Amino acid sequence: VQLQASGGGTVQAGGSLRLSCAASGLAFSRYGMGWFRQAPGKDREFVGRISWRGRQYYAESVEGRITFGRDNVKNEVYLQMNSLKPEDTAVYYCAADRHPEYNPSRPEYAGFVEQYAFWGQGTQVTVSS
Repeated sequence: VQLQASGGGTVQAGGSLRLSCAASGLAFSRYGMGWFRQAPGKDREFVGRISWRGRQYYAESVEGRITFGRDNVKNEVYLQMNSLKPEDTAVYYCAADRHPEYNPSRPEYAGFVEQYAFWGQGTQVTVSS
C-alpha cells in the first residue's frame, strides 16, 4: 500500500489550500481515510476522517473550516482547508484504515491512530500571519 500526499505550501492567514492523497495497493473504495497533522515539537493530531461510505468526522480545532472529498475512481481523497490560521502550520499526513469497511462505533474513535495501518509521507502546510 502506498499513500502519496500533495498540495501543501505556504499561504497567508485566511487563505485556502486543497490537499490530495493518492492511494494504491488497496481496494480504496472499501477503506476509510484519515488526515492527521504534526507541528514542530507537538504530537501528531487528528484532523478528520472520511469513511469508506463518505461519512465525515472533524476535529474541533478545524470544524467549520475543512471539508473532505473522495474519488473512488481516481483512488484519491481530498482535504479542503479554508480560513487558515497560523496554528494550522504543520506537516499533514493521510492514512488508511487497518481494516476495510471499518466504521467507528463512537465518533471519538475516528481519531485513534491505532486504527490506521498505512501512512503517507506528509506534506508541509505553512500559514503566515
